Amino acid sequence: MSEARRQTPDYPQAPAEGLLSAHSVKVFIALAVVVVAFGYFALIAFQSATLFYYTVGELQDVGPTEEGRSVRLSGKLVPDSYSRDGGSTMARFALTDGDATIEAFHKGVLPDLFFNEHSEIILEGSYLNDRRFQSHDVSVKCPSKYIAAS
Repeated sequence: MSEARRQTPDYPQAPAEGLLSAHSVKVFIALAVVVVAFGYFALIAFQSATLFYYTVGELQDVGPTEEGRSVRLSGKLVPDSYSRDGGSTMARFALTDGDATIEAFHKGVLPDLFFNEHSEIILEGSYLNDRRFQSHDVSVKCPSKYIAAS
């Protein structure tokens, strides 16, 4: 009887060494899959968010953009090139970088500074096969210098 009473208490047994190793491998693989998946999604998001930025001459050298691909075009409004279809929001105009000129069109409202001869206009859109730029977004950089009216 005294031997029965002197039983050792039930301590949790340490897992076998092979089980601990298998668990660590599974955790490592799971973490590796998560890291690779996040890296892949970040790369895809970054690539779709990048836009090439061209001047008028550079875009003409590169040629038409791929289907569904947008680029940014920077230039200044060519004087007297702006026209709007009567009763429409379709605007046609030309941009220049000083050396080259490109015809562009935009359907929508244009910013007020669009007509300032010192403003740099940035269009986002596609350069079509007919050598015209179809804009879906217009931004205008404020001129760095305002010249007083004479």
